[in-house]
Amino acid sequence: MRILVVGAGGVGAAVPAIAQRRGFFDHMTVADIALTRAQAAVERLGEPDRFSAAQVDAGDEAALVALIRDVRADAVLNACDPRFNEPIFAACHAARVTYLDMAMTLSRPHPDDPYRRPGTMLGDLQLAEAEAWERAGQLALVGIGVEPGLSDVLARYAADHLFSTIDEIGVRDGADLRVEGYDFAPTFSIWTTIEECLNPPLIWERTRGWFTTEPFSEPELFVFPEGIGEIECVNVEHEEVVLIPRWVDCERVTFKYGLGEEFIQVLKTLHMLGLDATEPVRVRGVEVAPRDVVAAVLPDPATLGDRMTGRTCAGTYVTGSGKDGRPRRTYLYHVADNETTMREYGAQAVVWQTALNPVIALELLATGRWSGTGVLGPEAFDAVPFLELLADYGAPHGQDER
Repeated sequence: MRILVVGAGGVGAAVPAIAQRRGFFDHMTVADIALTRAQAAVERLGEPDRFSAAQVDAGDEAALVALIRDVRADAVLNACDPRFNEPIFAACHAARVTYLDMAMTLSRPHPDDPYRRPGTMLGDLQLAEAEAWERAGQLALVGIGVEPGLSDVLARYAADHLFSTIDEIGVRDGADLRVEGYDFAPTFSIWTTIEECLNPPLIWERTRGWFTTEPFSEPELFVFPEGIGEIECVNVEHEEVVLIPRWVDCERVTFKYGLGEEFIQVLKTLHMLGLDATEPVRVRGVEVAPRDVVAAVLPDPATLGDRMTGRTCAGTYVTGSGKDGRPRRTYLYHVADNETTMREYGAQAVVWQTALNPVIALELLATGRWSGTGVLGPEAFDAVPFLELLADYGAPHGQDER
């Protein structure tokens, strides 16, 4: 397999560092609009015959098609912000290669009733192309980061191996990470964080289908394992709620983040001031999007690893009846410790945990243990090979019975 990674930010730079230890691919090219950033991601690996850098504008479909063909890629991993999904997705279809991403195309709130009814949902534009991809015999594996991604794999595993009936699949994310020297320093892309936290959260129920609520709704105290402890979690818009009901039989799907009151207040203030807007405004003769200004003044999450301490936990909380028919509540999870990921890979914990899962998926596709056509989520595949490889990579998942 020959792989093209588009985007050399935190996650895009961590992907080759993780993949370097595996032998399933022949060559990996990392491309970015800033060639120097792509070069830095591969030069530190010291294998110029196996890794190379390239320059590309992720918003230019024709340039992407040309690069895909030039590097003879079999698979393309989209490691950019989801606003670039459409041209990368289209370029892969045009070039007839496998496509993977870690976040799906963006949503648009309902114009008249945003806090009760969905408008355009996450991934709608990609899922609408499923038949075309299937006719072409191509695979687009969407949402294969950690959340979405591993969380979806864990939902599929629970349905196949732990439960006879499922009442709710609730993805729950929390951390005890701290960043020294900053009062406010998000550990993941602030652009993406604003998008998913301030959009109307999405919920799915069998009897209602998809519906939305107010941001930060339904607060609950959730106890995260391995000493992280109790954190208040709130509803947030996320792809799992779009994907899981399509392939996993259950009654309800939710996604909740452990954001913390201070973080929520910052996001609410940004929204109140209009600083979350993506439409450019004119400032002293220059067109600039307010959200891009916020991203520019905050530290790059990829550079925070040396100042960070603590762990991040991603997981899927499943309730229902076990295989024996008795009530069961199980939290399947994955913890990444920042000290470990920085020492072993030079990547901070949130970035590393996100990058790990598409590398595993690429290995499964390369070896034929996963295969398919169309536009598919991670839960469309057998979870066991993925979890076996996760352990083989030295990062097994955990299981907490409650």
